Amino acid sequence: MSDLDVGVYVPQIGFTYADMLHRALRCETLGIGSLWLYDHFYGPGAPEYPSLEAWTLATALLARTERLRVGHMVLCNQFRHPAVLAKMATTLDHISGGRLQFGIGSGSIEDEHRRAGLPWGSFAERSERLAETLEIVTQAFATGRVDARGRHYDVRDMPMTPAPRAGTRPPIVVGGVGEKYTLPLVARYADVWNVPTYALGDLRRKVDVLRGICADVGRDPDTIVMSVEAVMALAPDGGTLPEVRQLAEKRFGGPGFGLREGGLVGTAPAIVDRLHELRDMGFTQVVLFTHDRASDRTLDLLAGEVIARL
Repeated sequence: MSDLDVGVYVPQIGFTYADMLHRALRCETLGIGSLWLYDHFYGPGAPEYPSLEAWTLATALLARTERLRVGHMVLCNQFRHPAVLAKMATTLDHISGGRLQFGIGSGSIEDEHRRAGLPWGSFAERSERLAETLEIVTQAFATGRVDARGRHYDVRDMPMTPAPRAGTRPPIVVGGVGEKYTLPLVARYADVWNVPTYALGDLRRKVDVLRGICADVGRDPDTIVMSVEAVMALAPDGGTLPEVRQLAEKRFGGPGFGLREGGLVGTAPAIVDRLHELRDMGFTQVVLFTHDRASDRTLDLLAGEVIARL
């Protein structure tokens, strides 16, 4: 049994519910640990493509599976009031039998906020809102009651029952590497820290920074699961590798995706070696974009030739 938790990130842009359900059921059948969705009104930069709402979709997929964990990479804090969000999360925790992964961030796409008439603000302001949300959600998960009074949200003696299932609660996943705002929130609130693709070239330094912040606030950094998001281009054999690499570069060649920095382009043995390197750095979870958007062939290869060898 591998001690590396492998999940698949499938942004739902352009996919029908049947497409997403097929991938969820395939992941469950193959023993892939988790499936992750994005949280946008529409695909960033592509408003003409259909895109299913993130929370509704997660609920539907969790209702149709039995073992697969489902989460968001990551929920946008501005889209839902934190008291409502906490209630949604505690409810879905019960519906799913504890399989919800609660990923949340400060928001990343200004355009969709403007179109929807939602507040945007500076990164500092969004981070402040996120901090207040994390306090509200943490209280809801821990005690089933919230009393949190901040600049942006004022929640007074609010019951959140049923609280998460006895002895468990959804892990709080915070993604990002900002040293001024995000990493202090990770140190204070997160169960899981996810490093996004754009920071893959700076992994070791960011780990050191987080450990330093944890020391400053009195948090044991080993109580935080370290997770990394990366693009994987997995080829069945050497002969197909150029074609696989070409498709990966077409879809994920931009600097924000960290295709080269991630080092996950190759056949199964090369992918396994790189995942072992990440594990040796302390990362015990990986969340993978796949070059072909989680086709049956790639999911089969991932389960049978990569995860099985970890």
